[in-house]
Amino acid sequence: MLRLSKKTLYAIEAVLDIAYHAGSEPVQSREITRRQGIPRRYLEQALQGLVRKNILIGVRGPRGGYRLARERRRISVGDIVRVVREMESGTDPFDSPTHSELGEKVVSPLWRELHDQVMERLDSVTIDDLGDRADQAGILSQGRSNLDFSI
Repeated sequence: MLRLSKKTLYAIEAVLDIAYHAGSEPVQSREITRRQGIPRRYLEQALQGLVRKNILIGVRGPRGGYRLARERRRISVGDIVRVVREMESGTDPFDSPTHSELGEKVVSPLWRELHDQVMERLDSVTIDDLGDRADQAGILSQGRSNLDFSI
């Protein structure tokens, strides 16, 4: 079931940061930490999980970092939430029987319905959409300002 944890928020912010601030070089985790204030221990775990699930690509080396594995418009917030939820994989009280008729036939179905609606909405929001929101909010992209197209 959907739980909005700090890790989930951090993972969404990290992917958005990579998409929004990426230039010609991969985005380094220390830059994400600096810009977003995400604790390094959470960030590295989240980034590695996102690499394993092909949302990000890890680039090794001194100028290494992270890039998106797909186009911004092909990564949904729901994709990221599912990866983090799988990483956390704690026991969800609605996954086990409630031992009560009201819980089993009324409360649990309501929770599942709400969960499905939230996930449907998160699946409809892409990293590209969030990037547009960042533009509208007046947030400057460091990656775009570092691009040099001179020949």
